[in-house]
Amino acid sequence: MRAALFDRYGPPEVLHEGTAPDPVVEPGHVLVRVHAASVNGGEVMARAGKLKLLLGRKFPKRVGLDFAGEVVSGPGFEPGAHVWGGLPRGSFGSAAEYVAVHPRQIARSPAGLDLVQAAALPGVGTTAITALRDKAKLRRGERLLVRAASGGVGSVAVQVGKAYGAHVTALAGERNLDFVRELGADEAIDYRTDPADLGSFDVVLDTYGSTPRAYRGLLAPGGRMVGIAFRSAADVGYVLASTVFGSRRVRFFSGNPRSDLFADLTALVESGAVRPVVDAVHPLGGIAEAHRALEAGGVRGKHVVRVV
Repeated sequence: MRAALFDRYGPPEVLHEGTAPDPVVEPGHVLVRVHAASVNGGEVMARAGKLKLLLGRKFPKRVGLDFAGEVVSGPGFEPGAHVWGGLPRGSFGSAAEYVAVHPRQIARSPAGLDLVQAAALPGVGTTAITALRDKAKLRRGERLLVRAASGGVGSVAVQVGKAYGAHVTALAGERNLDFVRELGADEAIDYRTDPADLGSFDVVLDTYGSTPRAYRGLLAPGGRMVGIAFRSAADVGYVLASTVFGSRRVRFFSGNPRSDLFADLTALVESGAVRPVVDAVHPLGGIAEAHRALEAGGVRGKHVVRVV
């Protein structure tokens, strides 16, 4: 089958479209024909060699974490059913013609949503729900600050925050301020603004990752902060040390969404509360350009790789 591969660690140019063995479908698993996959920060780090201690030096390696497609065979779904989902934690390879997954890794995708557009949501959407609903326990009427609000997770978090009834302040680049307002942000502020001038918040969602101390300092009494990205060892150290603050610690997590969480995301999309945001769609053979574009920054939503 066709798949996105790389034969050594390095810059985006190491990526190419090649051939990989068809997946082995274990008993009780579902074979999915992938229509599209998105590009995520974790696989960019993997390709660049920043995770080589975990991934080793056996090549070729694959990329892709989440996907949208149609069922070929397997329990719980009729052939042709439209689904979306993600590979188990630590696995890569959804940027390919087929994936074989356990039913707990997928759910039906939203009715009427194009599968290529849908591929922009599974990873970032479930991350936003987990961060705001499960980790921060965001409540109606609370003040939410979303950092890097125009990016993959941020653009969905703005929408999810509004769906949960929060007053959403979005930090983004100057050219993206109107964009995040269109997503539902009550306030849109240039990310270069001094954090000390932003006011106080009940929940801070940091999807960018640097200087967490400055943003944790914005929490009102009883406030909660969730961080999903880290830019340096010092920032990681601060987050780990923040456990001494108890309820005011910086919460973080490693996503491994299951079918119920994908189904919750489906419901939010079908209700009209959340929509996919696609910066650009690339062919499978353009996988290197997709990675290059993500690394260049300034992304609105997600870069998606079309397989079919």
